[in-house]
Amino acid sequence: MRKAKPKKRVILPDPVFHDVRVTKFVNHLMYDGKKNTAYTIFYTALETVKAKLPNEEKSALEIWKKALENVTPQVEVKSRRVVAPPSRFLLKSEPTVRNRYQ
Repeated sequence: MRKAKPKKRVILPDPVFHDVRVTKFVNHLMYDGKKNTAYTIFYTALETVKAKLPNEEKSALEIWKKALENVTPQVEVKSRRVVAPPSRFLLKSEPTVRNRYQ
């Protein structure tokens, strides 16, 4: 058993948009430690969105943030032991769970 809790690591913002959510998303997108490749994939995808929607008043980053907000779950399932076997209940997501990428 650990003597103390490990320290929380500080996640630095990405170099282009200076946003921590982008860094967290790229970290989940990364495969085999290839962070530069993951950044290239992400930025290329945003450029594709920008090219397909040239007259959009929102930037590609704002469109990505809205899409990320749309796919995050509003309800989560948690196990609670009420009687004998553990049962699953639907609970309203807390803001910390809902906003993992913030």
